[in-house]
Amino acid sequence: MNDELDPSTSVRRRYDRIAPVFDLIESVMERMWFKPWRSRVWSLVEGERVLEVGVGTGKNMPFYPTNRSILAVDFSEKMLQRARSRAIRLGLPVELELMDIQALRFSDGLFDTAVGTFVFCSVPDPLLGLSELRRVLKPGGKLILLEHVRSDYEPVGRAMDRLDPWVSRLVGAHINRPTAASVEAAGFGVEKVERLNALVRLIEARNPVIER
Repeated sequence: MNDELDPSTSVRRRYDRIAPVFDLIESVMERMWFKPWRSRVWSLVEGERVLEVGVGTGKNMPFYPTNRSILAVDFSEKMLQRARSRAIRLGLPVELELMDIQALRFSDGLFDTAVGTFVFCSVPDPLLGLSELRRVLKPGGKLILLEHVRSDYEPVGRAMDRLDPWVSRLVGAHINRPTAASVEAAGFGVEKVERLNALVRLIEARNPVIER
């Protein structure tokens, strides 16, 4: 199938390709910024059953709370292989499955919390992916995202718009997405958007409880 007609396959292949060097590519950013942010994300988890989407190589695993049932998915088998190795090294009983966030194979209302870190910059159809997360979350369930977003400083935002086609072709990630607005458009109630730096936001949202 032609990648141009199948964005999911195109992105998956890019992540399969960079999986062996992915941790190295982000090592400086991990030490300087990402680790404390990941710790903060996992301190906000609620409930017993937790879904991590876009687990990648398992960089969040050191911050998993010990008193939760965690299931993690990714659509890149090469990234998952590294996540499995990390889970074994850390002695974690996490379930890992190959799955596309845009077509989750879970029943409705299964999870108390869904977590994603730097994921929705890469999902080909972010609204579809967010709608799937809303479907598998319980009414009142929590969504926690740590995301790169388009800068709200317009000169920088426009520069990101110009660079985005090149960056997305190279690594599959978009650098100019309005992810907080997409969360709201998918039907979540956005509770908090925290600015961590010029380009990264911590988003907390809730799956509304619909009264009948």
